[in-house]
Amino acid sequence: MLENGTAEAAAFLSQLDNAEVTPWRCPCGCASFNLSIKDMPEAPPRVHVLGEFVFGDTSDLAGIFIFSSAGILSGVEVYGLAGDAPRRLPTPEELRPFPPANDDAPRKR
Repeated sequence: MLENGTAEAAAFLSQLDNAEVTPWRCPCGCASFNLSIKDMPEAPPRVHVLGEFVFGDTSDLAGIFIFSSAGILSGVEVYGLAGDAPRRLPTPEELRPFPPANDDAPRKR
């Protein structure tokens, strides 16, 4: 996800060597998880998206993003687009880029 994320996402690859999944679990039961990075402070509760993708088909379409906070790799969020948030993580092969916003769409003022 970092290798195919935003322009700045690749800079977070080095943090993966020291990343550990925390015991936190989302109360909804989805597959989202938080990370802690050895020798770095706990990340503050903010979300800066580093890469966002979709997976599934129209009946179970879901999204997933990897995020940081204050320069610290912080976690992965999984969410449902066509139903409940998935309780499993997708394989890398299932991921597709999140569709870009339609720049021709009318904007609310």
